[in-house]
Amino acid sequence: MARRKRTSLVLEKAVRRAASINSIDPSLDLGNGLTLPAFSTLIETMRTRENAYNSALSSLDKLYREMLETEGELGDMTEHMLMAVGTRYGKSSVEYGMAGGVPKNQRRKRMSEKF
Repeated sequence: MARRKRTSLVLEKAVRRAASINSIDPSLDLGNGLTLPAFSTLIETMRTRENAYNSALSSLDKLYREMLETEGELGDMTEHMLMAVGTRYGKSSVEYGMAGGVPKNQRRKRMSEKF
């Protein structure tokens, strides 16, 4: 499942507010650095960072899917390697045990439950 992308309600509100303030005066200066150009610059910075974050999530999702696919392939090959050792040397051989299998003659027999 893909990670949920982020949307900023604060960014949406700021864009609407900037549009409204722009209709008052495009070069409005309220003092203390509160200007429409500064406000617009901060809005664009936030938009850029939000886009970068969402792109990074997409890249991370892709890497995760690729990792899971490779992990599945590795699990299959691990099983095939053990089966090949069992085929070549036998499932009761020392080599089979060395490869990580439980030699056939060392397996515990399960007791069936009787009710």
